[in-house]
Amino acid sequence: MPDLDDPEYARFAWARFRRILSWMAVLALACALGALVILYNWVGHMPIHMGIATFLGMFGTVLMGGALMGLVFLSSGSGHDERVDRISGTYDPGRADDPE
Repeated sequence: MPDLDDPEYARFAWARFRRILSWMAVLALACALGALVILYNWVGHMPIHMGIATFLGMFGTVLMGGALMGLVFLSSGSGHDERVDRISGTYDPGRADDPE
């Protein structure tokens, strides 16, 4: 079972996370610029602060979603979820998914 305690696997897993995050940053940039273009076509000339707020809001939201998605992939792919589930089964005998 892969584990983040193994330095070689941890290096691989974090590299994969950074790769996902870098692609999400490119997507966030495209979404933010697209939002500015759509807003400009809809509203026309807009104040600079409105453009900056729109860009930062869109970029930050998409990037945060990508970071959280990447962390879910990291947690699931590293076996961390299964290890926590085993520990939870020991301390929570009345779980709904308990086969007993």
